[in-house]
Amino acid sequence: MTYEPVPATHREVRLARRPSGAPAPGDLEVVEAPLPEGEVLVRNEWMLMASAYRELMKERPGLPLPPFPVGEAPTGRTVGTVVRSQDPAVPVGALVEHFQGWREYAAGPGGAFAVRDRDLLPGPEYFLSNGPTAWLGMACMAEAGPGDVVFVSGATSGVGSVAGQIAKARGARRVIGSAGSKEKAEYLVEELGFDAAFDRHDGPALDLLRELAPDGIDVFFDNTGGEQFEAAVQLARPGARFALCGALAGQNGDDTSAGRPRLDLLTAISRQLVLRPFACFHTPDQIDGWNRQFAQWLDEGRFVYPRTVVEGGVAGAPQALFDLLDRKFYGNVLLRLTGGTDRIDEGGSR
Repeated sequence: MTYEPVPATHREVRLARRPSGAPAPGDLEVVEAPLPEGEVLVRNEWMLMASAYRELMKERPGLPLPPFPVGEAPTGRTVGTVVRSQDPAVPVGALVEHFQGWREYAAGPGGAFAVRDRDLLPGPEYFLSNGPTAWLGMACMAEAGPGDVVFVSGATSGVGSVAGQIAKARGARRVIGSAGSKEKAEYLVEELGFDAAFDRHDGPALDLLRELAPDGIDVFFDNTGGEQFEAAVQLARPGARFALCGALAGQNGDDTSAGRPRLDLLTAISRQLVLRPFACFHTPDQIDGWNRQFAQWLDEGRFVYPRTVVEGGVAGAPQALFDLLDRKFYGNVLLRLTGGTDRIDEGGSR
């Protein structure tokens, strides 16, 4: 059964070579390729752009996911519509989520595609939020709740912008975020409901954080490592819980500690700090649970989807990644794979 006519070829992005430094034009190429074949064929509509792709383009040992293979299309979280199917569990017309991004069509066995309820969330792109990761860190690792003072580093990132809202929705007394500019700090407070935020360029992180949390913090959700981690340790209250999600400072090369923060062991021991690093592997039940919670909070008006929508199709994917790594975007960065005219639309509560 076929949902709509499909072409014989489609466009996809391939990793042309491994970057020698920061990803640059020439590392990725857009090619015309035969339409993929498989039990299920999906027309891709939205793809989540992520800073993690930078590391996966390289061949670095120790990463939780395998590196992208040279000469092939990378992987990436994507949603789309089933246009052909031989699997009754993945019917034609269904909305599905999968990891075959960077291309206009995806194909494979039915088990490679997770069917999503179109009516649960306001649009297909909402299923691509970084919510599962933010929820795992903020709710399960840090156990943020009523009365907590919470600090989120890298808070305008796709994960951080959701994590801070989760803390607020779970009853945190005060949520503080760090950002890379005055405008981004204002965005956290004015659009995402953070109680306070600072621009990390305005001074030492310890001084900036102490000004906003003079009595210390109970929860730290870390996306950056480096100086901000060290500041959080110094201002942590006894028993504070740390959810360690990322080390952007070291990856971007803009922190003197290269993302390898110095842990003041005496302070950590005396205050009995709980440090919980975590990797982003999610079960189907965890993802479904997040989607239901997300839908409820959206319906109650307690949550907004922080996002930047980049329109330009598959051909715009390389530049969208470069712009993301250059920190030009806010929140979750979503590439529209079908249609569009290269317009960029930033969304928080707007």
